[in-house]
Amino acid sequence: MTDTTQKKTLLLTGASRGIGHATVKHFYAAGWRIFTASRQNWVDECPWAEGFLNHIHLDLEDIDSVQKALPMIKERLGGRLDALVDNAGISPKTPTGGRLGVLDSDYATWLQVFNVNLFSTAILATGLFDELKAAKGSIINVTSIAGSKVHPFAGVAYACSKAALSTLTREMAHEFGPHGVRVNAIAPGEIDTAILSPGTQDIVERSVPLQRLGKAEEVASLIHFLCTSGASYVNGAEIHVNGGQHV
Repeated sequence: MTDTTQKKTLLLTGASRGIGHATVKHFYAAGWRIFTASRQNWVDECPWAEGFLNHIHLDLEDIDSVQKALPMIKERLGGRLDALVDNAGISPKTPTGGRLGVLDSDYATWLQVFNVNLFSTAILATGLFDELKAAKGSIINVTSIAGSKVHPFAGVAYACSKAALSTLTREMAHEFGPHGVRVNAIAPGEIDTAILSPGTQDIVERSVPLQRLGKAEEVASLIHFLCTSGASYVNGAEIHVNGGQHV
């Protein structure tokens, strides 16, 4: 086993299920040291021994608490961060599970969604910039197909936050690039996870040329590639992972 001081280090938000869970499994298999951050407790079925010890309780909705947690996170990272993956995201629904449009969304909803999906991303990147710079690391922001087209299930606040996250990706790529830190985004479409909305299969049949759902591992493997030397000249990109749904 590689000494932990020589391992590359990943910090990922939103690891408890779906794409985040698949991503930490992929990075772990590749020999990375992994830290996860979320407001959820560690999921016992996650298959790496140090998972519980390396889990950081972090409520991304509470920006003040995120800022206060930065010194602790920096101490645990030990001076370098090879990859920061901003995967956490929320998309509130109506009481019956429906889509929240503009007329249905109050200020509290907008603020909650933007805190988790956008503002916390900027705060973490800024607060951990020295560690990213020391490692010549990468930031991967998980956006969404909903950031570029109206989606039947994703609410307006979620869609707007993901469009803003695409812009933040470009801004950070421009600003961080001269320091050796690459910043890219991946925009998933309909991925087969436990939180699929009813009616997703209809979208696949109508709108996805590959005529199937994506797999979480297909997203995870791309995230990992973007954090390796094979992608060393990829910066400021947003890559669609949706079977052609965006065309």
